Amino acid sequence: MTRALDVITFGEAMMMLVADRPGPLEQAEAFYKRTAGAETNVAIGLSRLGLKVGWGSRLGTDSMGRYLLAAMQKEGIDCSHVVCDAAQKTGFQFKGKVLDGSDPPVEYHRQGSAASHMCVNDIDRDWLLSARHLHATGVFAALSATTLHAARLTMDLMRAAGRSVSFDPNLRPTLWASPELMREAVNDLATRADWVLPGLEEGRFLTGASTAEGIARFYRQRGARLVVVKLGAEGAWFDSDTAGSGHVQGFAVAEVIDTVGAGDGFAVGVISALLDGLGVPEAVKRGAWIGARAVQVLGDSEGLPTRAELIEAGL
Repeated sequence: MTRALDVITFGEAMMMLVADRPGPLEQAEAFYKRTAGAETNVAIGLSRLGLKVGWGSRLGTDSMGRYLLAAMQKEGIDCSHVVCDAAQKTGFQFKGKVLDGSDPPVEYHRQGSAASHMCVNDIDRDWLLSARHLHATGVFAALSATTLHAARLTMDLMRAAGRSVSFDPNLRPTLWASPELMREAVNDLATRADWVLPGLEEGRFLTGASTAEGIARFYRQRGARLVVVKLGAEGAWFDSDTAGSGHVQGFAVAEVIDTVGAGDGFAVGVISALLDGLGVPEAVKRGAWIGARAVQVLGDSEGLPTRAELIEAGL
């Protein structure tokens, strides 16, 4: 089978309205319109680096859905498996603005959205297996019982076909019935991945380990070939089959504008570098650099670089 795509990902895109001034969301009077979604951020970032990317999802036929579909197509992403359903609505979110580098407040309006109605019947196996890599996250799995089944299926199909699978836990507690269910489901998904990319705090919650080394060991013992634990400004710790383990320093940032999307940027760097054939330390370094870029701009994907910018940075 000809592999037409480098990477495929499934997930919900949301229209995001970002406040133009700091303070409580209810006091904001003007907003910037942006795209949002963990998987779509990664798809955009990989496409900007020249990889052939496919994104599968469901949108409404409302103005928000039309805006999101056009934005993804403009990025050069294969959206041939995005279903636009007139009977469903597109999810959206509000995001506040902060000036102190902390996480901004985010208010979601996604319950019952078009994407939450995705199921295993939405998975085109031939299209999925045309790619050499699948990127999965805990967000898509958390949308509904049917998306959880679909997430498991896509990961199992790719692993069975000998393709690589990356997984970012991307915990969204409000989407799960309980913390215990979230932990169980997310850890189950992680066992289906080759590359697992948890943050330090979510890794502590998921594994019970207190250190990056312990978190990495937890997933390595459960089959992961590579675990990269994101440490924010401190960089990342990796543990792998091919390069052993080690720490990669973070990149200094003069001013943190918006922390949302940093983890997605990190995933873009690691995935793209590994698919480019680079070693694990180099991949983690690229991830740290893109993550640092992401926090310096307003919006989730605006800081994601082009291939030319990556080359200029020597990464």
